[in-house]
Amino acid sequence: MLAGKRILLIIGGGIAAYKSLELIRLIQKAGGVVTPVLTRAGAEFVTPLSVGALAKAKVHQALFDLTSEAEMGHIELSRSADLVVVAPATADLLAKMAGGRADDLASTLLLATDKRVLVAPAMNVRMWQHPATRRNLAVLQADGVLTVGPDEGEMACGEYGPGRMAEPAAIVAAIGAALGGGPLAGRHVLVTSGPTHEPIDPVRYIANRSSGAQGAAIAAALRDLGAKVTFVTGPAEVAAPGGVAVVRVETAQEMAAAVSAALPADVAVMAAAVADWRVVNASAQKLKKDGSGTPPALEFGVNPDILATISTGAQRPRLVVGFAAETTDVVAHATAKRLRKGCDWIVANDVSPATGIMGGTENAVTLISKDGAEVWPRMSKQAVAQQLAARIAEALV
Repeated sequence: MLAGKRILLIIGGGIAAYKSLELIRLIQKAGGVVTPVLTRAGAEFVTPLSVGALAKAKVHQALFDLTSEAEMGHIELSRSADLVVVAPATADLLAKMAGGRADDLASTLLLATDKRVLVAPAMNVRMWQHPATRRNLAVLQADGVLTVGPDEGEMACGEYGPGRMAEPAAIVAAIGAALGGGPLAGRHVLVTSGPTHEPIDPVRYIANRSSGAQGAAIAAALRDLGAKVTFVTGPAEVAAPGGVAVVRVETAQEMAAAVSAALPADVAVMAAAVADWRVVNASAQKLKKDGSGTPPALEFGVNPDILATISTGAQRPRLVVGFAAETTDVVAHATAKRLRKGCDWIVANDVSPATGIMGGTENAVTLISKDGAEVWPRMSKQAVAQQLAARIAEALV
């Protein structure tokens, strides 16, 4: 899968660094060549001797190596690889990358490279969930940096949650996808995401609480498996991922038109929270109070049913995945929706306020198909996206 591919592997400082040794072995087993870079913190967890012995290559550690820097070694290292992989990518490394810092060899290589970068985050659950880390990750994803993981589970510190570095086999699969060898290479996938805004007047609109986080994560996960992704997004809070074709819309009618224009596609994942109704008598001017205490009379019309249209249309993708955000009888409502809309799968979740899912960082979904209901455990939205993307890849085989 990686025959002849050159991987520049940056090993950050964290207990997950021990997994980098297995990662080196698996990359080599897949035919790749590893050039290792070990940070000062990384060397506290794995030794240069063990890394170099497995990689069968010199371990680069210092920026100011006089011999190599006389030949601009950091530039050569950063550009001679086919892909730069950071595993583990600590909170500190992500912050340096997002801020464009270059105060050691690893951060300098990352700033100087002209190749794609794949990071495998690994850190304590609180650090992963901290707003600063979320902001840094959003910046990096907007810049086109690829991500794999993190997984959810028990950590060395004794806490439980998202933050564990992805397993080496999953990182190798992501490397293959980044280099064009993923299971969805050559496939076109259409993803919708975010809310729609239905205008009442130029300053007011009807919307919902969708942040667009799950849709953006799905688009990124499909991209990481090699798919060509068209990402049709409403005005979401979460930034669109890099490396996908982004189509920005505001209303349900605009989204319907964008979806139609994006066809044909092999797969459609309709994760957007589309408004069911629109205001047909929206005002061209800001509505004013007239002193009577009587609110304006709003007339509602039905919005296009994008999921049903794509599921039954002449250019129907091979696999159509819908979403159902429910507050009661989740499985029953989602099962009925799948049959009513004509899609293949429905990803259903409970978005009652007590769950914290709508606008949160985690999700708990049930996958509804003709075979029944499959309950997935609560996990990060990134993990849900990666699991769904893997299932989509399996379905297209």
